[in-house]
Amino acid sequence: MTLTKSSFTAVLFLLLSFSCFAQDKKTGAIKGKVRVEKGSPSGVAVILLQGDHEVSRTLSDKRGDFVMSRVAPGTYSVKFRKAGLSVGTIDDVTVRAGQTRPLGDRLYLTIDEGSIAFIRGSVFTEDGRSVPGVRVDLARIINENSTQKLDSRVTGETGEFVFRLPPETAKYRVTLKADGTEPASKDVEVESAVVYRVALAYKKNPK
Repeated sequence: MTLTKSSFTAVLFLLLSFSCFAQDKKTGAIKGKVRVEKGSPSGVAVILLQGDHEVSRTLSDKRGDFVMSRVAPGTYSVKFRKAGLSVGTIDDVTVRAGQTRPLGDRLYLTIDEGSIAFIRGSVFTEDGRSVPGVRVDLARIINENSTQKLDSRVTGETGEFVFRLPPETAKYRVTLKADGTEPASKDVEVESAVVYRVALAYKKNPK
């Protein structure tokens, strides 16, 4: 029997499909969803380990979902890492050929306060009273003439506010803006994962 070029291509495609199908039947998969205490669940590194040996890794998507395909049957540990968050681990994850092992959606990573920087501050009047309910803005200082606004907070009952930041070296500006007051700001140079404290004065504009 003589095969035409198109027939040969079709047969080759079928053979490759059967080959891939057979290969998939010999491996399994792992899927799950990561949730985080604060921030985006995207970009969490999902690392597959056998003992101390890394077998594979992937990243969670913007919804926190992840899938690891073509995993050889066996028992593994799965580790979850992202800067600023605690490291999560699930042990004794058994993968079987031709099956997908679901890890569910209860993989919750909390903030690791030892790996991020904090700017903690308070707003006070001239006579030392705390000022609740006023807005404080955070901006990153790009250069002498340029800043990039990042976030805002409203002070709590005792006039306090807090910003969480990556520990990389950078310069920030916190600014108090409230109706009827003089603007107040402080620059903070972040160098590592420690707590930086500032106090902002709440001064009424002179009439």
